[in-house]
Amino acid sequence: MRVLVIEDEKKLAAYIKKGLEENHFAVDVSYDGEEGLFMLNTNEYDLVIFDIMLPIKSGLEILQEARKNGKDMPILLLTAKGLFGVTFIIQ
Repeated sequence: MRVLVIEDEKKLAAYIKKGLEENHFAVDVSYDGEEGLFMLNTNEYDLVIFDIMLPIKSGLEILQEARKNGKDMPILLLTAKGLFGVTFIIQ
């Protein structure tokens, strides 16, 4: 299974990547929304995990573009805006 992680906080991106790789996932990482959207549009992924608040393009912009372009894989949105730390939103 191939996963794309788009997260500008490098420590968090590394933590997510490590956990996924330990469970035998192939993981690509991007640190900004523009590059992440490019990767999403040019590669095949089974799952995409990204932050809502990203540099250049927001996670919500990526989500809209992905769905508009027919990308129908599961997308997991991360946000620190929740009351109890990181919140997960599955779209």
